[in-house]
Amino acid sequence: MKFVSKHFDLQDGLLLLIAAGVVSLYVAFGGGGFPLDDSWIHQVYGRNLAESGQWAFVPGEASAASTSPLYTILLAGGYFVGLPRVLWTNVLGILALASAGMLGRRIAERLLPEQKYVGMAAGLVLVLAWHLIWAAASGMETMIFNAMTLLLIWLGWRELDDSRFVSPQQLLWRGGLFGIATALTVLTRAEGIVLAGLIGGLMLAIRPQGTMWRVILWGGSAVVLFALIVAPYLLFNLNLTGGVLPDTAAAKIAENAPLLEESYPVRVVNMIFPLIAGGQLLLAPGLVIFVVMLRRQLSQNWQAWFYLLPLLWGVLLIAIYAARLPAPYQHGRYVIPSLPSFIVVSLVGVLWFAKQTRRSFAGRVVSRVLLIAAGIMFVYMGVVLGPQIYRRDVEIIDQEMVKTALWIEENIAKDALLAVHDIGAVGYFAPRPILDLAGLVSPEVVPIILDEEPLWRLMEQRNVRYLMAFPDQVPGDDVDDERLCLVYTTGGKASPAAGGSNMSVYRLTWNNQCP
Repeated sequence: MKFVSKHFDLQDGLLLLIAAGVVSLYVAFGGGGFPLDDSWIHQVYGRNLAESGQWAFVPGEASAASTSPLYTILLAGGYFVGLPRVLWTNVLGILALASAGMLGRRIAERLLPEQKYVGMAAGLVLVLAWHLIWAAASGMETMIFNAMTLLLIWLGWRELDDSRFVSPQQLLWRGGLFGIATALTVLTRAEGIVLAGLIGGLMLAIRPQGTMWRVILWGGSAVVLFALIVAPYLLFNLNLTGGVLPDTAAAKIAENAPLLEESYPVRVVNMIFPLIAGGQLLLAPGLVIFVVMLRRQLSQNWQAWFYLLPLLWGVLLIAIYAARLPAPYQHGRYVIPSLPSFIVVSLVGVLWFAKQTRRSFAGRVVSRVLLIAAGIMFVYMGVVLGPQIYRRDVEIIDQEMVKTALWIEENIAKDALLAVHDIGAVGYFAPRPILDLAGLVSPEVVPIILDEEPLWRLMEQRNVRYLMAFPDQVPGDDVDDERLCLVYTTGGKASPAAGGSNMSVYRLTWNNQCP
């Protein structure tokens, strides 16, 4: 209790209650399902780890398709103690969303300490941002990663306070704490290393600890603790796949290679576009104002360069994904981690503008209109429209992936080899031998992932018995291929209503004759 009373207050408690309320609202709208098939992949890894101690999607076959080892371990903890899947998964989401609000509150207070309610305003807009609520209720690691990135920013900025005057032992402890936090962030999502690198580079340039020796002392402690924590996972991947990253990285990049044909500026715009739905669009002018605010501070304190960190992180994350994996689908989920930083600094910028122009009638009107309109939009998207979007997403997964998996469990022999593109729900509800056409747990697919005939040959060589796929996931996109014998189609309504299609199961015949 001492720790809680020392580090948290009633405002934090309010943010936790709101986070619990909005995530529970989304879960109720979705009926306890998930809006992504990838969420079920995490559940499979977590369950298998808890029940058998194996890091595997298919029991007995070690694989590196979990994009978030920390999240897998957290899920496994719930399975190990027997907590209901829906309860434990969403408790993690609630805690992550609330933590992001609390950290965002503290970051905003640091940036604009003279503004009385800036911290609570930042915390509220974060826990009401519908992208973040969706992420918290998605069954994915995204919201935990969001919170961890804010934690790294907060820990980095803490060095600006009094690190010149602390003892070497305290510097070692603080550097070690940053290293541990960085390791946990990277084990949540690998791109966390980018943010850690930004912080390290700025730390070397600004030297808040004083001398270079003290900076090295802090950084050395961080690197050692980071390496000790992540090394076992990196060695596991290296032994299993020959690389330090999970198989999913190469598979996702290979499958989305056609998106790289667009020009880079178009890809950047495509990655940004899904993120602007919500109050953050109305706060966007605050990003420019925030930079102007910092320019004024730089004349008095050159270490204020460090406060550009949230903006640099968000821009760099989007730039990297636009360069390597320009996939804007599912509400821009790959770049959602840029949103918390953008939202906080844009709100700070608008509030600073409001203070600077309070004696101007036009300034008061503009700033108040922006703040009120943004507040209304955050609430509307967060608690009115957002739950409906979430429900539609869950319905698509339930009616297509989950329903098909349940049919497979009832109608297909347990030893039959399946070729599947979306493997999550099948792995959870109908565990079978799988050839993963997305390459996540079948890395041999990655080099030929877009080549029709090599895929067909591989399936024939493996004697695949059934194919589960949407029409555009069938090799060659030809559902009339003579090797396909349709045995099941979901008939779901949500996917066609959203412009998609229905999932089907085909029995494969290698003599081109359906029974």
